[in-house]
Amino acid sequence: MTKSQNITWHDSEVTKTERQAQNGHKSVVLWFTGLSGSGKSTISVALEKALFERRIHAYRLDGDNIRHGLNNNLGFSPEDRKENIRRIGEVSKLLADAGLITLTAFISPYREDRDRVREILEDGEFIEVYAKASVETCEQRDPKQLYKKARAGEIKNFTGIDAPYEAPEHAEIVVDTETTSVEEAVQQILNYLEDKQII
Repeated sequence: MTKSQNITWHDSEVTKTERQAQNGHKSVVLWFTGLSGSGKSTISVALEKALFERRIHAYRLDGDNIRHGLNNNLGFSPEDRKENIRRIGEVSKLLADAGLITLTAFISPYREDRDRVREILEDGEFIEVYAKASVETCEQRDPKQLYKKARAGEIKNFTGIDAPYEAPEHAEIVVDTETTSVEEAVQQILNYLEDKQII
């Protein structure tokens, strides 16, 4: 619910369609979701580089990066996680309007929150990318030693340990990161974007 009063939306004289035409590709949001350590950030970084090399206008929003600035006042309670994803959804919507391909890499554990972002975007603009890996695999990787800290009780509300993760039921793209290399994952996503004539 908007608390601000006496506000008016100001339309631009440049449309999203015109921006897309100038860029030479459609604008979409590739929403990476998965457990910590599932490969979301790693794949999104590699994909952003691959898109850039093709002269495609893309920008990546990463969970940790966003919490350094825009969302530095949010913790990891269910309420704060919901607000974290709401804000990112709104930023993603603006970037889509700017004609960009936006890559987001957030655990975003709740299905309802991801669905809410899908609802604020136009049909076909929200592409859910599920980085699929078991808790066991992610815990073995544990690149940031977060699972170790969660098991030791040093981190509370950690997804997969003492907080839930609701896996996507109808993700547009499922990348099994237990068996798929980063390069293969990037190619899988590029193939999807080409098949859908987004790029």
